[in-house]
Amino acid sequence: MLMFQGKALSLTKHSDGIAELIFDLQGESVNKFNLLAVSELDQILTLLEQAKDIKGLLVTSAKDVFIVGADIMEFGAVFAAGPEQIIGHLANNNRNNCRLEDLPFPTVVAINGIALGGGLEFCLSCDYRIASTAASKIGLPETKLGIIPGWGGTVRLPRVAGLDTAVEWIAAGKENTAEQALTARVVDAVVEPAKLRDAALHTLNQAIAGKFDYKARREQKKGPLKLNFIESMMAFETSKAFVGGQAGRNYPAPVSAIKAMQKAADKGRDEALQAEAENFAKMAQTPVAQSLVGIFVNEQLLTKKAKSWEKKADKKIARAAVLGAGIMGGGIAYQSALKGTAIKMKDIAQAGIDLGLSEANKLLSKRVERKKMTAAEMGDVLNRIEPTLVYDGFDKVDIVVEAVVENPKVKQSVLAEAETKVSADTVLASNTSTISITYLAEALQRPENFCGMHFFNPVHMMPLVEVIRGAKTSDNAVARTVAYANAMGKKAIVVKDCPGFLVNRVLFPYLAGFAMLVRDGVDYQRIDKLMETWGWPMGPAYLLDVVGIDTAVHAEKVMADGFPDRMKRDFKSCTDVMFAAGRLGQKNSKGFYNYELDKKGKPAKVASPEALELLKPIVAATPLEISDDDIIARMMVPMATELARCLEEGIVETAAEADMALVYGTGFPPFRGGVFRWIDFIGAQTFIDMAAKFSSLSALYEPPASLKAKAANNQRFYG
Repeated sequence: MLMFQGKALSLTKHSDGIAELIFDLQGESVNKFNLLAVSELDQILTLLEQAKDIKGLLVTSAKDVFIVGADIMEFGAVFAAGPEQIIGHLANNNRNNCRLEDLPFPTVVAINGIALGGGLEFCLSCDYRIASTAASKIGLPETKLGIIPGWGGTVRLPRVAGLDTAVEWIAAGKENTAEQALTARVVDAVVEPAKLRDAALHTLNQAIAGKFDYKARREQKKGPLKLNFIESMMAFETSKAFVGGQAGRNYPAPVSAIKAMQKAADKGRDEALQAEAENFAKMAQTPVAQSLVGIFVNEQLLTKKAKSWEKKADKKIARAAVLGAGIMGGGIAYQSALKGTAIKMKDIAQAGIDLGLSEANKLLSKRVERKKMTAAEMGDVLNRIEPTLVYDGFDKVDIVVEAVVENPKVKQSVLAEAETKVSADTVLASNTSTISITYLAEALQRPENFCGMHFFNPVHMMPLVEVIRGAKTSDNAVARTVAYANAMGKKAIVVKDCPGFLVNRVLFPYLAGFAMLVRDGVDYQRIDKLMETWGWPMGPAYLLDVVGIDTAVHAEKVMADGFPDRMKRDFKSCTDVMFAAGRLGQKNSKGFYNYELDKKGKPAKVASPEALELLKPIVAATPLEISDDDIIARMMVPMATELARCLEEGIVETAAEADMALVYGTGFPPFRGGVFRWIDFIGAQTFIDMAAKFSSLSALYEPPASLKAKAANNQRFYG
């Protein structure tokens, strides 16, 4: 008998007295707790509380997943409303979860697919949790958004699975498999998908029959943690110290979650939930949470745009090819084959082929060592890579990625030759980091089939791919290239052609700010430490060593030629000195730092007196006295003004894409949300004033008209 039919949930009463609550959010591929679902759950709970003849409740999902969590797209309005409104918002669902927990009959949830965040918190409110082996994502990932669980996660998880598990799961925000959840006692059983419903019903009937004491479970969840004062103090203080060291000061949510658990340890459920809500509201008001939630929202936009491009492609990418093996070509071949797209890897010399295969083999071997794949699966991936010294079969491929040396004439020659070996509709793409796509297309008969596909090194680790549209590039070439990037598991952002495209065009003004600071006598080691403290994964000198000084010098010249008014230097820079001295960075173990292999065989940087000595002739005799804040400003303003110019010129379509390109492509600090969100936080006028302070240094410190207009009109990049 149907008791309730909504747009997110339904309730059916079966003849045996068991009620079934089914999640099936209409118009969505997954279930999530949006305002609609919360409202309908409230109505269903009222019906269940009033019913006189229900023996138990089974909870299921009509979709391939259970519940992915709260609807994060609704967070912005809630967070902006202030602490009291945030706590009130949490109270609605907490009341529902407590009512579910207090029903006068046992409850069992059948977890299929995914149960994350609010989805798992709902499950913890049920008496028993049965998971399918297909349930590969179970967890509380809220700290990754800069917040903490807010619907009872910090209260129920430590009481269900123990404090150690709760700290580990919540602080790390990690996703776990069903088997891991069983080991951690977060779920009660794991069965094959086909047996999930029967197993859940069996468990429910056992509880109805009194063979399982569900009331005792409820009392455990509703009471204080079973720890004495000394045990509690030792556990929480140790956890806070360890987690705080791991998370770092820029990510306060993991420690805040532990504090919420600590405050609630000696309290009953309702008081504990209040402590959690207060901590949640505090975290939700931080710039970190707003930035990380903003990144999530931006990522959804990127995914949506990439899928939209993919739908426009005239065909699915079934076969690919890469020209130029070596480290980069091998990395592209590895990523393509790993994700299921067969690829030819061509080089003009066997040594290049050997290097490319070695790179793919090395990456796959690491996956086997880490138990992320079996040896047999590794073999399957390698079989999808076809090494070749000739063009045989290139007329059957859908896309060819050129990844030869970064030399315009060489690239034009290779592309022109490849065009004669492929079919008339094959897309050619160049993995160039700086060379104009429009210029390279001049060597081609079908420039409409050509675009840029700029991977970042190392290919397997860096998520971003810039898809660059040249003057004659067709929509189909862009669409097919984005589709290939999607198939490789990459984040594709479509940009227009210009020197350096988007990421490098914006990165090199940042490095120019660094060069000017060093010229003025500021110790580059101080700059590195300061920018790392600000949130960058590595400082600018270390970054230059990792990229390669020779690569940087080449790219600087491209930028200077392309934008001479801003990027042409009138002084000898620190990178020029390193390059002239043959100090190329990590690739030859000496740059701004010296490099020695650590115990894991990875290059570790150590201070280099030689590098400091080499720089003495080009730095100011009297070092500039400058504050940390001014160093940060001199580094960040050139990057931000150039990014604003790119947005103004339409090189990138949206502020969201621009911000995500830097997060994915350069490691821009995620907790700051991107350059434009950072400007929003400090205020456009504050930024304009910051830039004006250094306007005499270079035109890079001159904000474009669009940014000045935002300041004048008190506008933001994000609403």
